Formats: sequence, C-alpha cells, structure tokens
Amino acid sequence: MAEDTLDLGPSDEPVVLDGSSLGGEDVVRVARFHVPVAVHADGKQRVVASWHASGRLVARQQVYGRTTGVGANRTEIIDTEGWAEHGLRLLRSHAGGLGGMLPEEQVRAMLVVRLNQLLAGGAGLRPTVIDALATALNSGCYPGVHEYGAIGTGDLTALAETGLTLIGERYWLGSTNTPDPIELDSGDALALISSNALTIGMAGLAWHTARQLLQATHLVTALSFLAVNGSAEAYAERVHQGRPHPGQVAVATEMRRLLGTPRAGARIQDPFGYRCFPQIHGPAIDATADLGRVIEIEINAAAENPLIWAEDEAAYHHGAFHCAYLGQTLDRVRLAVLHTGHLSTARLATLVEPNFTGLRPFLADGTRGSSGVMILEYSANSALAEVRTLAEPASLGNAVVSRGLEEHSSFAFQSANQAIRSLSAFRLVLACELVAAVRALRLRGVTPDTEPLRTAYELAESKLNPDMSDRQLSPDVEAASALLDEFAIC
Repeated sequence: MAEDTLDLGPSDEPVVLDGSSLGGEDVVRVARFHVPVAVHADGKQRVVASWHASGRLVARQQVYGRTTGVGANRTEIIDTEGWAEHGLRLLRSHAGGLGGMLPEEQVRAMLVVRLNQLLAGGAGLRPTVIDALATALNSGCYPGVHEYGAIGTGDLTALAETGLTLIGERYWLGSTNTPDPIELDSGDALALISSNALTIGMAGLAWHTARQLLQATHLVTALSFLAVNGSAEAYAERVHQGRPHPGQVAVATEMRRLLGTPRAGARIQDPFGYRCFPQIHGPAIDATADLGRVIEIEINAAAENPLIWAEDEAAYHHGAFHCAYLGQTLDRVRLAVLHTGHLSTARLATLVEPNFTGLRPFLADGTRGSSGVMILEYSANSALAEVRTLAEPASLGNAVVSRGLEEHSSFAFQSANQAIRSLSAFRLVLACELVAAVRALRLRGVTPDTEPLRTAYELAESKLNPDMSDRQLSPDVEAASALLDEFAIC
C-alpha cells in the first residue's frame, strides 16, 4: 500500500481543469495548498456552446428556473420582461445560510469543484462566471459561506452566497486582490447553484484525510505489535488467500511489508486488536477507496438541472443532482473508521498491561505508584466516543420540502461534515496509541528491523518527549497527531 499514499506538497504547476479529468488529489492541492488552477480550452468551449444553446432554448420553450419559478413554483411562468431580474431574485432568496462561516479550505474546495463541473458543459451559463471563479481561486480570496443550508439535494445556500459575492453584493474573504464584479443573467443563477459542490469538496478533503490516517494506522499498529511481541501468523499470505476481500488482503500485505521476517510471537494467538486487524481495518480501506471513486465521478459531473446540452440542442429536466451515492458512501466510511478506532483503543489496553509488555503497569517509570500513560486510555476512549456518535448514518434522516414536491433528501452535506469531525477525533485516538507504543519500545530497547517501520519509529523518537516521569501528556499526543501525516508517506 505504500505506493498508494498521498504526498501533496505545494507546487507551482497549476491544476488544469477540463471538466472531465479532475481527481480528488487535485481538489486537495487547490483547496489546502493553494495550488493555482488553469482552465483548459476544451472545457471553456463546452461552456460557450452550452451558453449559446440555452439562449436558443428559452426563445422557443419553457425551461425550468430560467423562464419558470423553481421548486413548487415550477408552474409559474416568468414574463419575458421579468427575466432580467429573475436570476437576481433567485440568488437573493436562496442565500439563506445559517450558523458560522465555513473554513477557507472547505470553501476553496467548493469553488474548484464547481468550476470543474461547469467546464463539463451542461450548465448553460455565461463564460464570465468561469473566469471569475478561476480568478478567485488564483488570487486567494473566497466568499463567506454559512455552515447550514444543505440537505443533500443541492448546496443552494452556499452557492447562492457565492453568486452574490461574484456580482459584488457580498464580501470576499482572504486576499484583498478580489475579482471585479460580474453580471449574471436570468439563466446564470440556477445554473450556478444547481450543484452539490460544497458537499463534494468537503468529501474530497475528508477522503484525503481518511487515506492518510488509515495508512498511518498500519505503522502505529506495527509499532504496537513489536512492543507486545505479536504473532505474525495472523498476517500470513496463506491465511488471506483463503478469504480474499480486497481491503483485508491489502492490510495483511502491508503488515508483512512493515514487519519483515516474522519473529516468534510471545503467544499462540493475540487479542483481536492484532489478530483481526486485517479483517476489521480492511473494510475501512475498501470504503475509502469506494469514496474516492464516487468523488471522482461527482467532481467531473454535468449534473445541473436542467442539463443544457449543446450537441442535442436540448434541456433535460432530471434528478441527477441528488447526492445519495456520496452521502451513503460517506456514512459507510465513518462506520468503518469507528471499528478501526475500536482496535486502536484495544491495542492501547495491551500496551499498559504488564502481561503483554513485561514492563511496569501503564508503562510507568520505576517510581512506586507512578501513573505513566494511564490517562491515555481515558482520553482515547473519550475521543472514540465522538467517533462513535458521528458514525450514525446521516442518510437515516429525510426531509420533505417545497410543498411536498421534493420528498427525499440524502443529507450528504451532514455526512461530509460528520466525516471531517469524526476523522479529527479518530486522529487523536491513533495518536494516543502511538505515544504509548513508542514509550513501550523505548523502555524495552526494541528497534524495528525493516526500513519503513524503522524510519517511522526514528521520526517519532525525534519528536516525542523521552521523559518517562509522570507529567502532562497532552503535548505528546499533539506531537503524535502531527506525526501521523508524515507516517502516511513512510
């Protein structure tokens, strides 16, 4: 699995957006590392063609949201004289977000996803919107977007707030080098907001974090394994050939890579935290891989309603904006991560137990009554309780809105938001185990044999306080938390 890790450092090379080939890693580069974007000419041509097609279509037929109201107002026809103000009213009325303002990286992720989707050529909006979004991303400014407003059928409030920012009615955050205000016509408003770009962008950030932490979990588990003299029979290739679930096989293969030539274990078989690690961590690997595939489809999707397709000279009214795939896949990831977290706290319990390490209880120093890392079990289980709470599927909920016309909601935004929060808590669970594992290996004088694991251990040794006396451990956990991102590329 080492070759599948992410190393997304800053780069001067722009991410090229063409509406068809953007990857999840690219979204993270732009959102988190401020890598610039460049618009491919093919995508821009599709935007122009779709825009011209939309103008011809509204001249000869009714088109939802352009010549009609939206939602339950779909039957209300807008007079030709009112077209100019219709789009502006739509943006103003839908910019009803609530709560706090979202972090910059989440809003930037939304912007790059929406820009790329528009380049797929199905929105039918004017090309100046493309230029304005690209300018915003490259100048480092972003619109202020409220947290609450989406229920998984379109990030309407967030994108309406973005639209008002583009025309100069709302403020930019970040850089003072803001784009010049643009004009939007009646068709541009719905074309801009008919997307789940915020949810997809947040899901991309969560996917990247999950991949990093799940890869780091292998190294932390391997360090704990060495600290308790685990039995490597559980990772033998023969065992997993007999039940070849992809994630399970990948985890066992990675553990063999990290541990090298098997040593004789201290027990005929270990607790589940070691023995069943491939079977329990494997589903998290599989779920995250599936999430990556769903995200890649979504960020390159022409899913606006209506879909204005120039080649067909047609407007398709549909439900492709519904985010059930993404929401349910995110739900699955959070549940799988919870079970990986359960194993981490289980291994932590073995590290504080003399019967597994041969050391003093709680890895304490020689002072009688010392507590050592006793508190880490409490802290880890407190963080794991948050992971458990956030594992409840957001897709269990539903909302019926717009006078009953829109009677199903995926709550994918809530699922993406829960994923980001869950992974933050899971990071702390894993960090607690890492602090204890390194301490146990130090006390035992054991150094890993294999290059990838030794590199990780030496990195941890260089960053974690070697003082074994009773003291506050919060700084150790914070340092270990930061180390996990570096572990992901070992």
